[in-house]
Amino acid sequence: MPSRNAKRRRLVVAGVTALCVGAMVGLSYAAVPLYAAFCKATGYGGTTQVALAAPLAQGSRKITVRFDANVAPGLPWVFEPENASLEIVPGQTVTAFYKVRNTSNRATAAVAAYNVSPDITGAYFNKISCFCFNEVRMGPHESAELPVVFFLDPALEKDAALNAVGELTLSYTFFAAKNPVKPLAAAEPAESATPKL
Repeated sequence: MPSRNAKRRRLVVAGVTALCVGAMVGLSYAAVPLYAAFCKATGYGGTTQVALAAPLAQGSRKITVRFDANVAPGLPWVFEPENASLEIVPGQTVTAFYKVRNTSNRATAAVAAYNVSPDITGAYFNKISCFCFNEVRMGPHESAELPVVFFLDPALEKDAALNAVGELTLSYTFFAAKNPVKPLAAAEPAESATPKL
């Protein structure tokens, strides 16, 4: 028959194991939001920054910003930038437009994901306004212009790792919305609560 000390040790080992398993499960759930926060804070993986307004100071170096537009397979949209590229100075507020058109005979909805390359420039690319991550609904054969307002942080001119970077690319890809949100007016009418006679 096991002694009291042996039972106590088994309970401690079982408790520590359960605690470790619980911590690992908790970390796995926290990994995605923590990674997203890390990317947003550092620009890692080409994640851009969010700003409310452009800085007062401007840089002196001209940088070419190229615009890229993609549509995931199965989404019947044509998506393209109004301008292939723009030459800007860090600190300058820029509004760029993307054109989108639904080529199908039905209403469709999609969400855009984005990134900036080279990845290192994401920490200096600041969006003031953007259509990304908002569901965009398009009626049959409907067209629209989608603006993005941004600036490059003048601090990029002080980053030695960016001395050789003369251009960067802002890339968007539209993906079909998994569960498109129907406007209230488009929802199916509910059955009348009045009893039928």
